[in-house]
Amino acid sequence: MRRVVRVGTRGSPLALRQTEEVVRYLRNIPGVAHIEVHVIRTKGDVNKRRDFEDQGVFVKEIEEALLRNAIDLAIHSLKDLPTKLPKGLCIAAIPKRADPRECFVSSSGKTLSELPPGSTIGTGSPRRIVQIFAKRKDLHIVPLRGNVTTRLAKVEKREIDAVVLAYAGLLRLGLERRVVEIFDPWDFVPAPGQGALACETRCGEGWEEILRPLHDQATAEAIALERMFLSFSGGGCRKAIGAWAEVRGEWFRFIGMIGERKGLREGLLSDGEAIIRSLAEELKG
Repeated sequence: MRRVVRVGTRGSPLALRQTEEVVRYLRNIPGVAHIEVHVIRTKGDVNKRRDFEDQGVFVKEIEEALLRNAIDLAIHSLKDLPTKLPKGLCIAAIPKRADPRECFVSSSGKTLSELPPGSTIGTGSPRRIVQIFAKRKDLHIVPLRGNVTTRLAKVEKREIDAVVLAYAGLLRLGLERRVVEIFDPWDFVPAPGQGALACETRCGEGWEEILRPLHDQATAEAIALERMFLSFSGGGCRKAIGAWAEVRGEWFRFIGMIGERKGLREGLLSDGEAIIRSLAEELKG
C-alpha cells in the first residue's frame, strides 16, 4: 500500500463532504501515512451555464488526472459518471447508498401540491421538469444552476418559490431541516445512481481489494440496473430519464422513465439485463 494516497474530487461543499466519507476509511488502512485531497475544476464547474449535451462534464478532468497518474483515487457522485468509462479506468468500490429520494424545499413551507398557481420552481433538470408538470401544470419552471447551497439561497431570498433537490445532498450537508416534502421514488423517479458514490481508479492496481470493506454489493447491484437502463435508453444529461431499483437478495423491483412515459418491472437479478433492455425499448417506442 502506498504511504501517500492522492484523492481527486470537485471542490463544491457537497463533493468535499462526500470525499471525506471515503477519506475517513482510508485513514484507517495500515501503511497509509498521508492522504492528499486534490480539488479539480471540471468543465461543469467552469461553465456556469451548463447547457451541455454530453455526459461527463463533472468528471472528465478528474478522470484525466487519474490517467496521467496525478491522483490515485477519484470520488464522484455516481449519477455524474457516464455509463462507459475511459479505457484503463474502473469503479473499484461503490459505498452504501445514501437516501436516493428527491425532496422539495419551499420558501413558504408549502408542499408541491399546496403551492399557489403560478408559483416558480427552479430546476434545470428535464427529468424533474417532466415530473413536476405531471403533477402541477399550473406552476412556472425557471432555469436554475449551481450547487446545493446556491440553490437553497435562491429560495431563502425568495428569488424563486421552491426547488427540487436530491435528498442525499441535504443529508450529507446537514441541511435536512430545510426539507418540506420527500417524494416517493416510485412516484417521483430519481436520477440513475442518485445518492450513491463511485470510487474510480486505474485498473489493475489492487484498489478493489483495498476498498472491499467500503463496497456495498446490494447498492452496486441496484446501481448496475439503473445505469443499464440509462445506457439502453441512449440517455444524456439533457434527456428526461429516471431510474430506481430496489434489490432484495436475488430479486429486484424497478421503475424507469423516459420523458412522460414510466414503466414498472420486477424479476430475478439473473434476468436483469433482458428485463431492463425490454423496458427501455418499450418506453423509447
